[in-house]
Amino acid sequence: MTWIAAVARLRTRRESGVLVTVATVRGHAPRDAGAKLVVGRDRSWGSIGGGNVEAVAIDRAREMIEAGKPEPELMDFALNDKVTNQHGVQCCGGTVSVLLEPLPVVHAVAIFGVGHVGLELARILARQDIDLHLVDSRAETLTDKRLGVLADAVAQVQVHHTPLLPEQVLEELPRGTHVLIMTHDHAEDAALCDAALRNSRIGSIGLIGSAAKWARFRSRLATEGGHDEATIGRIKTPIGLSGITGKEPAVIALSAAADLLRTFEEEGSW
Repeated sequence: MTWIAAVARLRTRRESGVLVTVATVRGHAPRDAGAKLVVGRDRSWGSIGGGNVEAVAIDRAREMIEAGKPEPELMDFALNDKVTNQHGVQCCGGTVSVLLEPLPVVHAVAIFGVGHVGLELARILARQDIDLHLVDSRAETLTDKRLGVLADAVAQVQVHHTPLLPEQVLEELPRGTHVLIMTHDHAEDAALCDAALRNSRIGSIGLIGSAAKWARFRSRLATEGGHDEATIGRIKTPIGLSGITGKEPAVIALSAAADLLRTFEEEGSW
């Protein structure tokens, strides 16, 4: 498996890892600069030459994974018989520097309702390195033409057309996915809120709407849904940063995205 495929595998499986690269070589060394190794919690792919250099790099990479260390590190090795090594002698005669770059699990976001605000929010979030799920019961909101504005997305975008029971998508989302509920139908919003509160795997829950809408939802979630106040408190509404009161779709989307990015910072990636 190539190192690129290994990185993609870790991302798809939502597993953290470390990309190890031979950064510089002086003199003789087992591999040239640019050689790469991908290290996961339990497996590794590729090689930077074997021996002590590779073994130490793998050990340190796994320490970084366990510690959730987000910053890259540079390690230097002298390849001669006068150096005391952890994993045997390498006496090629040169020196090697190795760069260890963390590969954290990316954040995941699901937007339920890709209307005016939902599409504006998707345009902003698509510029982030995240997994972005777009969910709507209306096929016309998810056409290739309409979503063409996301063609150059950095995010990995997945589209879910759900004519019936869009709340079932919640079960398919990666653990820790942040959910934003903003469909065209209050009944659909209410069903999604109820289902989201019953799902302990997802991350934060945001709901767009007025205070009056939330008052009705809160009452129904308690009386009909049987949720206690602590559980209902998982839902944040209104979404976005307080103090930003504009009602234009782009303004609401910008505020919601900023608040979500702040949540990412608080949560970390590991």
